[in-house]
Amino acid sequence: MSLPDVVGLVGVLAYLHAYALAQLQILAITDWRTALLNIVGGVLVMYSLLWSFNLASFVAQAFWMLFTIVGLVKAQRMRSRPATAST
Repeated sequence: MSLPDVVGLVGVLAYLHAYALAQLQILAITDWRTALLNIVGGVLVMYSLLWSFNLASFVAQAFWMLFTIVGLVKAQRMRSRPATAST
């Protein structure tokens, strides 16, 4: 097994770890650690694709990371909003 294969598998493990933690309600889907695992997973899988390119996989990884970053930014904005008083 080549180094790019190992790196790609570590990336897949990062994705699966994030998914498992979210499904088991250990981490929220809006938790920055979940996003970090998803981004790291995407970067590592994309790294492995440099040696054995697959367009469909590359597009899936790119959009997975894009959606993760958008969700992380949205969650951060929601957290930073001041709470409104109920009347």
